[in-house]
Amino acid sequence: MAVPNSAVRESTVGGPAVLEIGAGTGYYSAAVLDAVPGARGIALDVSKAAARRAARAHGRAGSVLADAWRGLPVRDAVMSAVISVFAPRNADEVARVLAEDGRFIVVTPTSRHLGELIEPLGMVSVDAAKADRLAESLGELFVLVARDAVEYTMKLSHADVSNVAAMGPSAHHAAERRAERIAALPDPMPVTASVMVSVYRRR
Repeated sequence: MAVPNSAVRESTVGGPAVLEIGAGTGYYSAAVLDAVPGARGIALDVSKAAARRAARAHGRAGSVLADAWRGLPVRDAVMSAVISVFAPRNADEVARVLAEDGRFIVVTPTSRHLGELIEPLGMVSVDAAKADRLAESLGELFVLVARDAVEYTMKLSHADVSNVAAMGPSAHHAAERRAERIAALPDPMPVTASVMVSVYRRR
């Protein structure tokens, strides 16, 4: 899911620097850097294991072990783009590190995301008003400049389904019967990926 790429490409003119918050293994950071020649990136995560993997994700990316809620270890107004894909958002800190003409790119799930798995696996559904609540929560510091929906179908093996179900807010929800329920699904299973890409600028 390389959905932030085009938004970043338009936001990184002249010495581009990209920060991903909650970067995990650095998958999205690497995809963005591949799509934006000359850009350099920082992949930030609170997990030591994830940070180690992110350090090897791309030759133009560095990995930082840090908790975004305790502050971003980045100088003021230096980032061309800050990315958050299904990750926490410390709006005050993002506004501080973002350059004047930079962009804050937030990827959130829509109510259709993983829809085929929610009922069979007892997963937590996504609030249909999530994107609107995001814009409201960021309104004091940021202005929404673009919003695009991205949706496609994935073919997931039972192992993929198990991994997806173990991530995010559904990790411990109805977990005791998950293997049994997954076994009853088709393999592979067609599953909808549906996200909203919201692009903000500083006020």
